[in-house]
Amino acid sequence: MVTFDQKLIEKLNEWQPGGWPVGNLLACIIALVLCVILVGIVGIERERRGRSAGLRTHLLVGVGSTIIMIISIYGFPSVFSEKRDVARLAAQVITGVGFLGAGAIMHRESGVKGLTTAGTIWVSMAIGVACGSFNFLLAIAGTLLIFFILTGFRKVETRIARKNPTISLVSNSEVPVLEGILKVSEEFDCKVSGISTSNVEGSDSIQVTFQVLFEEGGDRLDEYLTELGKVTKAKNVHLLSHK
Repeated sequence: MVTFDQKLIEKLNEWQPGGWPVGNLLACIIALVLCVILVGIVGIERERRGRSAGLRTHLLVGVGSTIIMIISIYGFPSVFSEKRDVARLAAQVITGVGFLGAGAIMHRESGVKGLTTAGTIWVSMAIGVACGSFNFLLAIAGTLLIFFILTGFRKVETRIARKNPTISLVSNSEVPVLEGILKVSEEFDCKVSGISTSNVEGSDSIQVTFQVLFEEGGDRLDEYLTELGKVTKAKNVHLLSHK
């Protein structure tokens, strides 16, 4: 099956005024410019959210992936054309950017941070590979879908998280924290699961992490957290996040 993008590249490859492959150069320029525009959309969204990996990071990943794909297609002598596999470099890019994305993930007391940013770094690579392999329509459609996921699904994610949140609280070890959690949860008609406890180093405090499932939804979550803090005499109560 021949796609629109392939037909466009075929026409550009045939354009060689004076024997010079100007069409190939133009195709590479289009791929790079399109990558900057599309990956820039994703990078700006992360930049506006104040994430550590912002516009420049995403652009570097996207443009780098595009360049590698172009090298994979055009960057080797034609004498090796029957022996080389243009997908080999793409496979190495996927692996390398995977490690880069893992570096954006951090685990803190407030939860796991950077998962979404790590995902956007990875998809920026995918957009770059699509542009570098001259699948322009796929890159455009993919970027629009990614942007919709990042912006349109935020409210849906928040609503789901409020119905089944993961909570962490720190209280004095002498306080019957577990008893207090179960008591408050019973009053609010919600179920508790996945309870884990750990001593806070250098103090006489205990940290308790658990998950709550509200039967009637998460409309009373703020009230639940306030009452939980009072009953357990908690020094700190907060929701764990993975954004």
